Amino acid sequence: MTDNAVSPELMDVFYRRLFPYKSIFHWLNHAPTPEDYFTKREIAFNLPNDVMLRYRSYLDVDEFKNEVCKLAPTRFEIGPVYTSRPRDKKTARQGTFNPVARELVFDIDMTDYDPIRTCCSSAEICKRCWAFIAAAVRILDEAIRDQFGYEHLLWVYSGRRGIHLWISDPEAMVLTDEQRKAIVNWLSVVQKDESKRPNIRFGSRPLPASLKPALDHLAYVFADLILVDQDCFLSEKGSEALLRLIPDTRIVETLRNDWAGESSGSAAKWQAFKAQIKTYKKDSSARAQLIAAMEDIILQYTYPRLDENVSKKRNHLLKAPFCVHPKTGRICVPVDPKTIKTFDPESVPTVAQLIAELDNDTDSQHHSDWERTSLKPYVEMLDKHNQRIMDHERKIRRGAEDMTW
Repeated sequence: MTDNAVSPELMDVFYRRLFPYKSIFHWLNHAPTPEDYFTKREIAFNLPNDVMLRYRSYLDVDEFKNEVCKLAPTRFEIGPVYTSRPRDKKTARQGTFNPVARELVFDIDMTDYDPIRTCCSSAEICKRCWAFIAAAVRILDEAIRDQFGYEHLLWVYSGRRGIHLWISDPEAMVLTDEQRKAIVNWLSVVQKDESKRPNIRFGSRPLPASLKPALDHLAYVFADLILVDQDCFLSEKGSEALLRLIPDTRIVETLRNDWAGESSGSAAKWQAFKAQIKTYKKDSSARAQLIAAMEDIILQYTYPRLDENVSKKRNHLLKAPFCVHPKTGRICVPVDPKTIKTFDPESVPTVAQLIAELDNDTDSQHHSDWERTSLKPYVEMLDKHNQRIMDHERKIRRGAEDMTW
């Protein structure tokens, strides 16, 4: 992507004509007219030359739009809802300006898969390694819905090499930092240090019941993605990474000797490991330990890798949906978890592409300019999500009113 993709001139047009301000307002506010969730919400702007403006807040969507158009930031980030308006922070009595609400957020970054992916590295991403993100989204989406009961989950492509999750359920919004940390710890399975064996079972205990549904799905992902597509164990480095996770020195040495000087693929090496497991009697503790290790390896290679620090504190800033990624020029668009497997990050529109579409479209029968571009389905996805949030909030309020009679 060239520098022209994110030039100040293009950003100016994007913010004046294409950015979906009302949709973002409804998403943050949970209601059609301004309330505390919006008016006491921190917006932080990133400007050229690494300048950052913190603690901005707005009374309504028009005031918000006017400042964004005036500043034309490289991007902006969403913070928490505070006890008072962030722009009044300096005049607030000491100790009274505190975060009180914020979406529960998660961040999955492709660079955390660098130790195991073989097609790309660092900031690069392709449709093949996107399969790691797709598996993570499916597992995390189901785990959060099933284990915590949250419903209002918005997945947003980061514009380059990752994906963000925003959870807007009322119960999630008011979680304390300690509660957020507990949820993150519960959902964090994979150790970032690849040299260590997974500690998924906390010693010799069985696999937690919460992980069994994930394991059933990830076993198929492991076969297709790790053993075939990425062929993670083909190289000597990959083979050694696998051997470090096998808790049986005899099997490790046998496999290492068998694989020396040969170029067997990952599927063959995995089958050789499984064949070695069968050399132990069915009811033996050694065989049970190795089967557990095999399951742990599947999880180690395919389970979601979370950037835990993003999720633990309410005052953490996170890039807003529909911002433009400064390196790629791509828009940070919502993604449907049901179709995440077929999502192609390289097909996401860039700001230059959108403005070209706008210039080439002579049809003016639209309420908003974004409707004339390939941004339309993504904005409509957010609007449907917003409607579900607002319908839920209305039900809660009606219930509270009924209880007062």
